[in-house]
Amino acid sequence: MPWVRTGPVKTLRMIWNDETIIRLAVFAGIFVTMAAWEILAPRRKLAVRWTRRWVTNLSLIGVDALAVRVVLPIVAVGVAAWSEHQGIGLFALVDLPFWLELAVAVALLDLAIYLQHLATHKIPVLWRLHRVHHADRDIDVTTGLRFHPIEMVLSMVWKFAVIVAIGASPMAVFVFEVLLNGLAMFNHANVRIPAAADRVLRLAVVTPDMHRVHHSVRLEETDSNYGFNLSLWDRLFGTYRPQPRDGHEAMRIGLLDCLDDRPTRLGWSLLSPFTDHVRRRISKERAEST
Repeated sequence: MPWVRTGPVKTLRMIWNDETIIRLAVFAGIFVTMAAWEILAPRRKLAVRWTRRWVTNLSLIGVDALAVRVVLPIVAVGVAAWSEHQGIGLFALVDLPFWLELAVAVALLDLAIYLQHLATHKIPVLWRLHRVHHADRDIDVTTGLRFHPIEMVLSMVWKFAVIVAIGASPMAVFVFEVLLNGLAMFNHANVRIPAAADRVLRLAVVTPDMHRVHHSVRLEETDSNYGFNLSLWDRLFGTYRPQPRDGHEAMRIGLLDCLDDRPTRLGWSLLSPFTDHVRRRISKERAEST
């Protein structure tokens, strides 16, 4: 792919044409593969009828894509092309072999997503948005795509800032974006992997059994396994938890205050960050007054 210094306008045009098509093709291939795997070898019995959840989760993808394109009409690879053309960022100051720069950039971007994910759990206003992702009462391939559109926009702004700061190349950003989307669908999938294979895989990447722990209703388990791609960060920063206390088949997934059908509704998923915290506060005040 001729994503080199060919001038910002020409480069952005090539990126828009090529990157979107390739990412859609990879997305569709991985989605279909994981969905078929879930049918052939499911890890858990679903608590909610999958059709209801999928309609909402897939609808959120469309809303998210529209929101990101309206607010941020340039793609992440385009930001990388611009910063590279301007000579901005860490990699503009050092001369590394292409393969090493690519590997380091992908690792740094993955660390940035880990830190972002951690922040969405620790900062109350961000947690309101991120709750939409955790409210899903089951976890499968569509859960990896279930995010509130405002969270997606903020995530892209953070990603753009990191791309510019490190001076990641367009190719590095493209590789990272494909990996992030693909592994998010993989590690959210309701698939059964042999225990021995899982132990080997999670030495490098986040596996479905590893990430499923993060979706537990137990707070101490939700507060773990924040990684999306590399399992390194959870081990390095002490947030790694190997297994859920109740086991994968018996563990409850979701949020304790909405273990009902509300998360299967698109309207609730879009409005809950602005309404549910008020409802919870009123309920708490009523309980304290009695």
